Amino acid sequence: MWRNVETAPADSILGLTEAFKNDTNPEKVNLGVGVYKDEGGKTPVLQCVKAAEKILLEKEETKSYLPITGDPLYASEVQKLLFGEDSEVVSTGRAVTAHAPGGTGALRVGAELLKKFNPDAKVWISSPTWANHKGVFSAAGFELAEYSYYDAATKSLDFDGMVESLNKVPAGDIVLLHTCCHNPSGVDLNEAQWKNIAEIGKERGWIPFLDFAYQGFGESVESDRCGVVAFAATGVDFFVASSFSKNFGLYNERTGAITVVAPNAEDGAVAMSHLKTSVRVIYSNPPAHGGLVVATILADAELKKQWLQELSGMCDRIKEMRSALVDGLASRGVEGDFSYITSQRGMFSFSGLSDDVVKWLRDNRSIYVVGGGRINLAGLTRANIDYVCDSIAEALKG
Repeated sequence: MWRNVETAPADSILGLTEAFKNDTNPEKVNLGVGVYKDEGGKTPVLQCVKAAEKILLEKEETKSYLPITGDPLYASEVQKLLFGEDSEVVSTGRAVTAHAPGGTGALRVGAELLKKFNPDAKVWISSPTWANHKGVFSAAGFELAEYSYYDAATKSLDFDGMVESLNKVPAGDIVLLHTCCHNPSGVDLNEAQWKNIAEIGKERGWIPFLDFAYQGFGESVESDRCGVVAFAATGVDFFVASSFSKNFGLYNERTGAITVVAPNAEDGAVAMSHLKTSVRVIYSNPPAHGGLVVATILADAELKKQWLQELSGMCDRIKEMRSALVDGLASRGVEGDFSYITSQRGMFSFSGLSDDVVKWLRDNRSIYVVGGGRINLAGLTRANIDYVCDSIAEALKG
């Protein structure tokens, strides 16, 4: 069967990780894969997660299937986190939520549901976007188009271009938006800009699909949800794919959610019926453990407080590394203003490093950066920051 079939290309980011693992240089640094690392270079298990797991271990009585949409407590807590506990969306019941296997699973379930009822729609993605967005929506059968987002010349948001692009999107098409900590650029919209985009969506009649993978990694759980809140206020139908891989450190538990927001509870119930149908034929029931961990933490005041403290610590460490990189390059006399790195948010940054520099860093210093110069700031530590800054300075000066 496979004799005349060409080998599929390796995933660019995961392939980079494999090359990093095989590198024998003791000073090697991985700034590629989008995984949080602590000061010791490890991806930690949060203490609140360990506490929740202990509770679950003691009270667990069965390994039976969860409902198709997951544990009801999980859905309830996810909605309060996404919209705020006092949100009208939550109190009126016009949002419905299903536990999905990670943020990617949530995107795919939402894509399948949309394809069922909008088969001729296009999906509009930001230029640039997370590479797997293209794969997920193409696999669901959608044609893709792009809207303006990042200005490479100013290394900032091209908001005028974004507005112009989104004002041309036809009614019924789908617009995929990064809610915070844009991957790969790290460049986000502010609250006023989100309100502007939400109004454009309402006026034009396109369907917003918000990818919310990094809540709490930008500024705070509350401020990072401003894009979701802006669309909720318009009363339009929209989708939210959320993930707990980053902010709970539950990478290998594949814990996410797909939430559909309708104009009223009756329409939400209809959406839920079809959401269940989509889930049933893809994976039938979600994996239990990660969702139960999240629900346990969010429903317990003390555990939630501990989680918010740990999340704040992760966010602060990334900001510290942003500043250390900018200061380190400046102190080494590297030409150019790299201050834009400190104004970006989340784990990622379009560093401005060319592909030639990226290749040199990998080949000569075992520093692994994704093509295009996207770096994961969480891969930097106090122990390797000088080595990285020295290496970048040498590459740029050379």
